[in-house]
Amino acid sequence: MSYKANFRVWRGDSDGGELQDFTVEVNEGEVVLDILHRLQATQASDLAVRWNCKAGNGRPRLLCMTRMSIFEPDEVVTVTPMRTFPVIRDLVTDVSFNYTKAREIPSFTPPEDLQPGEYRMQQVDVERSQEFRKCIECYLCQNTCHVIRDHEENKEAFAGPRYLMRIAELEMHPLDVADRRDAAQAEHGLGYCNITKCCTEVCPEGIHITDNALIPMKERVADKRYDPIVWLGSKLFRRSSDK
Repeated sequence: MSYKANFRVWRGDSDGGELQDFTVEVNEGEVVLDILHRLQATQASDLAVRWNCKAGNGRPRLLCMTRMSIFEPDEVVTVTPMRTFPVIRDLVTDVSFNYTKAREIPSFTPPEDLQPGEYRMQQVDVERSQEFRKCIECYLCQNTCHVIRDHEENKEAFAGPRYLMRIAELEMHPLDVADRRDAAQAEHGLGYCNITKCCTEVCPEGIHITDNALIPMKERVADKRYDPIVWLGSKLFRRSSDK
């Protein structure tokens, strides 16, 4: 079964642009990305669109995972570039912000005397870390986070949910000896996150970013800063290690 679908696609570059209307054939089982490829092949050969695999109406979505069957045949499907990042052309944006933030996070830090092949972890710790490693870096969580989407001035101080999740993964890792709590707050902007869960809602891998990474990380930071027992323990440990 096939039908003609109405698409509204953003065309332009960093200097500006507009939404243009197209009518494109849709076949059973296709996703939005399939339709954009057909649009390129038949009507707009200069359409710029980027994908890493083979944003739909109202909320950020992956083109390759959004099936046309969720739309009514007479519904207008609007496709626009990600709002958080600068437009290069048409649907392609400059996501280099994310690469910059990734480089700012210190890598996994095992104990100095632990050799390759000696790493041992409990299964519960493996499973907790594995959830975060499902991330495919589509940047939908970054795109929907209003802290950087609506406030360009926050980008320097705020890493965004994807990289705060990376910090949480390392902080929770039983073999990582680095204390990342102060850096999470002071250098990567954990305090900017107001846990609205919008990042979790758009994650195509179903990662519970807010509940399992961001909130626990906030709790760890709060414990270190404000829990009197944790504060006293850190002071005593520091004194003993200095001797």
